[in-house]
Amino acid sequence: MASGSTFLRFWLTERPRDTFLSYIPKEELPAFRLVCHDFGVRAAPLLFEDTTITFRPSTFTKPARMAALGRIGHHIQTLTFSMPHTPETFLPPLLDPVTGEEVTFIYEPYIQSTRNSATRLSNPIYGSWELTDLLVKQYSPLFHAAANVPTFIRAFQALPTLNHLKISCPDQEAGQRFRRSIVDYALISLRIAIERCKLPLLSSLSLVSIHPGAALYLNPTMGLGARPNSVKKWKQIKNLAVCMDSIPFSPYPPSDHLKLLHSYLHVFASSLRNFVFRWHGSNGLSPLSLDKEICLQDRSPGMACPRRCHLALRPLKFDKLRNMEVENIVVDASQVSSFITAHRHTIREFNFEDTHLRSGTWDQALAPLTRISGSEKWKEKAEEVMDVPLLFSPVDNEENKAQDLVVDYFNCKPRTLRPSIGAWQRAGARSRDLFWGTPEHMKRFLRTSIFSWR
Repeated sequence: MASGSTFLRFWLTERPRDTFLSYIPKEELPAFRLVCHDFGVRAAPLLFEDTTITFRPSTFTKPARMAALGRIGHHIQTLTFSMPHTPETFLPPLLDPVTGEEVTFIYEPYIQSTRNSATRLSNPIYGSWELTDLLVKQYSPLFHAAANVPTFIRAFQALPTLNHLKISCPDQEAGQRFRRSIVDYALISLRIAIERCKLPLLSSLSLVSIHPGAALYLNPTMGLGARPNSVKKWKQIKNLAVCMDSIPFSPYPPSDHLKLLHSYLHVFASSLRNFVFRWHGSNGLSPLSLDKEICLQDRSPGMACPRRCHLALRPLKFDKLRNMEVENIVVDASQVSSFITAHRHTIREFNFEDTHLRSGTWDQALAPLTRISGSEKWKEKAEEVMDVPLLFSPVDNEENKAQDLVVDYFNCKPRTLRPSIGAWQRAGARSRDLFWGTPEHMKRFLRTSIFSWR
């Protein structure tokens, strides 16, 4: 009885209880919730805090799933929306069943709620009854689920505490980049739902693995179904991370996707504070200086939009940017220098990972730091950053094998210089303390290590 009352006092005290729950592995939380009702209530926020949804035809249409989302939605803070490119997401041409000719399909999102059966039956979803009939017969249920905007809206209305949205659409083949797939229709519905739902805590967006064309369908200024006030919702985003399939670098790369990316990043110019961008695959152009790329400065009018294709791109300027990191890019030293100068009043840390200079040197690229600081003392703090393997408490004293492992590691691992303000600012006593620990800890380590230092 005494032990029971002790546990009850412990369980009813918020801080110890939450600390205890935080140490329970997430895969064990479902079984823990089955012990009793109160255990289920207390563990639910931790279990559903980070949720992943893999989109399927019945994800937002099955009543049981939507009812479950309504019960746990207020616990979800981080949502990962995953929809990989597969053969099922490929859309073949729409054909006339009589003549065999291709039918033109101009998509317009149907946003009106489908709860009223009379309205649903009186208005065709895809513009006309003939076209709706063709789409129902020739396209899979996954397409109709992706284009069902009202179901997306109802789903996000059940997520009032959402603060971080992750979107993952990997595995698109390079040959399909200029074709619209079912994934693109899902992204349109997803964007419209976010714009029309009250999500006051949404502040972070991560495009974990995205194809280049997604920049068009996620853009609230030029995407399908966009409204004049659509941009307002996206100005809540303060943290943006993008990992995009690379566009092969060449003197004349395809400019359409790069222009779409440039326009998409302009949406966050006034609100973004932390920005991370990485090209997945081969290296590509810097997304921060596309306005200075020769391949995007073609003054000859295009055939599609002759009045706008010859207009120069506006420079990208983030008013509140504090931290920036780009990876796997090719850039000129002058472009890096211009970016630092333009953001010198707000930026606190920038990092160039796996960055190759097309022209110039890093001294020229980082020259604005000398003008900003008034001296070249920042160069004295620059450090060469590399991964160093450490072997703690070896089971067998195989000194020769360990030394060979270290030598092979350095022979195979290329060493790269990462010009990073953050690395220079963080280098110091704090880093040494975190790395080596206390002096007593270091002495014990050296006495017992395979190197046998005394």
